[in-house]
Amino acid sequence: MYSDRRDAGRQLASHLAHLKGAGTVVLGLPRGGVPVAAEVATALGAPLDVILVRKLGVPFQPELAWGAIGEGGVRVINPDVLQMAHVSEPEMASVERRERASLEHRARLFRAGRPPRPLAGSTAVVVDDGLATGATAMAACEVARAHGATRVVLAVPVGPPECERRFHDRVDEVVCPWQPQGFAAIGQFYRDFRQVSDQEVVDLLARAAAAETGQTPAAGSAASGTAPVHVGPSDEEVRIPAGGVELPGRLTIPDGARGVVLFAHGSGSSRHSPRNRYVADVLHRAGLGTLLFDLLTAREEGDRGLVFDIDLLSGRLGDATEWVRKQPAAAGLPIGIFGASTGAAAALWTAADLPETVAAVVSRGGRPDLALPRLHEVRAPTLLVVGGYDGVVLDLNRRAQQYLECENRLSVVPGATHLFEEPGTLAEAAGLARDWFSEHLVPDAPS
Repeated sequence: MYSDRRDAGRQLASHLAHLKGAGTVVLGLPRGGVPVAAEVATALGAPLDVILVRKLGVPFQPELAWGAIGEGGVRVINPDVLQMAHVSEPEMASVERRERASLEHRARLFRAGRPPRPLAGSTAVVVDDGLATGATAMAACEVARAHGATRVVLAVPVGPPECERRFHDRVDEVVCPWQPQGFAAIGQFYRDFRQVSDQEVVDLLARAAAAETGQTPAAGSAASGTAPVHVGPSDEEVRIPAGGVELPGRLTIPDGARGVVLFAHGSGSSRHSPRNRYVADVLHRAGLGTLLFDLLTAREEGDRGLVFDIDLLSGRLGDATEWVRKQPAAAGLPIGIFGASTGAAAALWTAADLPETVAAVVSRGGRPDLALPRLHEVRAPTLLVVGGYDGVVLDLNRRAQQYLECENRLSVVPGATHLFEEPGTLAEAAGLARDWFSEHLVPDAPS
C-alpha cells in the first residue's frame, strides 16, 4: 500500500525519469491528484499546474458525458453520446454555460490570478491519485491535447488491470506501476486517503510557483505554514467583490462564534428582509455568525432572467464564500449556507463546487430542482425545509431529494405557505435551521 498521496507521487516519479528535461509540464487533476503531481514535478524538475476540466452531462442523466470543457474555451465532444441521447443545441448550450461558470470559478480559486501554463509543443503529464472509471482523466488528456500538447502521458499510481488498454488510443503513454487484480476503489490502496482540501491545492500550486521564480509564499498564507486565526467578534457593513461587481452586505460574527452562515435569498427578498434578519438573529443567539448580502446589484434586481440565472448566482455565492474565509473575524470558522427560493439552488450548486469549504446547507422554501445536474455532487449535509401548504414546492423538493447522495432530511412545517407568514411557522423553520447548523458546523480542533 501507499502511505499517502505524497508517497505515491514519489514512487510514481521513479517510473517517469525518462520524461525529465525541457518541455515537460506536470498537470494534477484537482483535488486528489495535485499532491501526487507535486511530488512528480519536483522529481522531474518540471513546472506544476492543474488541469481543469468539467464533464458535460446529458440533462436527464448528468453522469453520462457527451463532452468536456477546459480552460481557454476548449471543448471536446463525444458525437456518439450526443446522437444516442438526442441532446438539442439549446440543451448543450445550457449545460456548457453552467459548467463553464464552475470551471472559471475553480480556476480563480486555485491559481490566485496566475495564468494557466501554456501547453503548446509540450509533453503534458496528466497525474491523478488513481484511476477508477477514468472518465475525468480521459477528458483531461483530451483537453491537454486540444491545448496543443504534442505528447500526452497519463500517470497514476494505481488502477485496474485494463487501464492501459482503455487509454492506448487516447494518449501516447500510460504509466501505472500498480494494476492489482480485484481492484475495487482507489482508496483501498492507501493507508491515508483523507480528502484533499481546496486550500491544500492552492498552497501546493503557490509553493511550486514561488519555487520556480525563486520567491517564497506570502507570510500569513497556509503555504507559509501560518494558518489564519479567527479574531472575532465583528458586526459591520461590507462590500464583497464577486463576479466583477461589488455586493453590499453585513457580516456579523458574535464573540466565541462556532461557525458562519451565508444567506442566499431568492426573488423579492434582500439582506434587509425581516424574515432573513429574524433567522439571522436566531443563529446569532446560538453562537453562529452570518453574512447577509445581495446576490444581485440594485440595477440587476429588476431583471427576472437574472433571478433564475443559477450560474450567475452560484458563481457570486462561491466568490462570497471564499471572501468570508479570508476575513480575520471569520477565519478558520466552518461555513454553512442558508438558501431560500432560487438562492437554495445557488447554495447547493456552490456546495457541489466547494465540497471542502461548505460544511452544511439549509434550504427554506427552496428550489433545489434548479440545481438538479449537480445534486449528486453535493457532500454537505443538507436540510430541506418546506411549508406544508406549499404543495408545488414540496413536490419539487421531494423529487430533488432523490438525487442527493449526501446526508439529507426533508422537514415539513405544518400550516406554512411559501413565505412562512403564518404565526409560528417562521420561528419553527428558523429553529430547524439553527439546530442543523449547530450540529454540522463543528470547528476543527486546534492543532
